[in-house]
Amino acid sequence: MRPLRNPAIRGALAWLLAAWMRFCFATIRWTRQGEAEVEAVWARGGGVIPIFWHSRLALSPASWPLDRATPTKALVSLSADGQFIARALERVGFPAIRGSTANKDKSQAAKGGSQALRDGLRQLKVGGLAVTPDGPRGPAGVMGEGVPLMAKLSGAPVVFLGLSCRPAIRLGSWDRAVVPLPFGRGAVLYEVVYYPEGADPAEVARDWSARLTDLEVRADALTGLERGV
Repeated sequence: MRPLRNPAIRGALAWLLAAWMRFCFATIRWTRQGEAEVEAVWARGGGVIPIFWHSRLALSPASWPLDRATPTKALVSLSADGQFIARALERVGFPAIRGSTANKDKSQAAKGGSQALRDGLRQLKVGGLAVTPDGPRGPAGVMGEGVPLMAKLSGAPVVFLGLSCRPAIRLGSWDRAVVPLPFGRGAVLYEVVYYPEGADPAEVARDWSARLTDLEVRADALTGLERGV
């Protein structure tokens, strides 16, 4: 049996991951760029869609200060791994909306994805919805049409997050996930965009993929983290 399918093990690991993230975030020296633009979005209130690549999931809470940022939920997959991540994120202030299109059963995948879209649009009427547009299984750094469609239907601004830290651990996962280590350098870069009127979602997804990757590259340049994917 996989460890994350055991509720007790899953809960303990989620607690440890959340505690580790809080400790690292408190000791890392952060550089932030684009704060004025995102602060204006937070001050206006309403829906907002923060996005970042799946490999930087463990860094994402550092980008969203709970004392002033828009209250936000995280879109997390329906898998056992997703449930573990959801519990860890909830401990650092991000309740989860569950949904995934990666299920091998296409009918169940469609059902889960459609429900997540409906729940996400409902959430965007009152707050934020954080999404990893290449998750939960990749390919890494490739955005599907889900985020552009959600932005188009909701009219909410999308906040690109370029996240980096060094030193860090690189996991052997499909996305070469970055896990922070304490007492290092970190970078959070913000860029606010809106869905371009009349645009094709597939074209928007390609453009946004490139822009999100470029922002992450710039964050890595600030910290000195080597590119993993």
